[in-house]
Amino acid sequence: MTEQRSFKRLVRARMDKTGESYTAARATILKGADEPDPGEKRPLIVPDTSIRERTGRGWEEWFDILDEWGAADRSHRDIAKWVASQLSIEPLGWNAQAITGSYERARRGREVGQMPDGFRVTATKTVAVPVERLYEAFVDPIERKRWLPDIELSERTATPPKSARFDWNGGPSRLHVTFDAKDPQKSTASLNHERLADAAERDRMKAFWRERTADLKKELER
Repeated sequence: MTEQRSFKRLVRARMDKTGESYTAARATILKGADEPDPGEKRPLIVPDTSIRERTGRGWEEWFDILDEWGAADRSHRDIAKWVASQLSIEPLGWNAQAITGSYERARRGREVGQMPDGFRVTATKTVAVPVERLYEAFVDPIERKRWLPDIELSERTATPPKSARFDWNGGPSRLHVTFDAKDPQKSTASLNHERLADAAERDRMKAFWRERTADLKKELER
């Protein structure tokens, strides 16, 4: 048991900064609203309603069970694996990484996307095509160049049509993508681009993936 629940620590930190009541500070954090200081990032990756819809639990519940499990003393990788086991998904899947990243921000004060081995960005895109088609758009070099030109990906591992991992442009960063079939004609790709050098590279790649995944959707839905 931790000395103080992680979510309460997060709320009290906002109270100290803004002078809000506990109820007001809690509501703002759960809503996912930006902090008053425009230079400060949101403590939670997505609002409480979104994580509850995706996983069946809200942020306070997730933080409590992570505290009970002892996540405060575990590595990012161990936390992600444990969360994934609770959800029966892969450790690098979007939900596991969102929960782990938000917990670490609240508990350890890490920057957005900061990991032990560098920075990370995530992106998701739902496309109106079967999951097999979406998977091929990433793993087939010819298909990939239609929406991701001038980028060299070297495939490390792949599990059709569920996931694929790549080395990025011959450098230290890596891309991991998981695929989820929403229905026979709709699927989602969840991307984790990790081992980025610094916060500036994180911000650049966040904008890059927003643009590239939009082009991916246009290409496949034409």
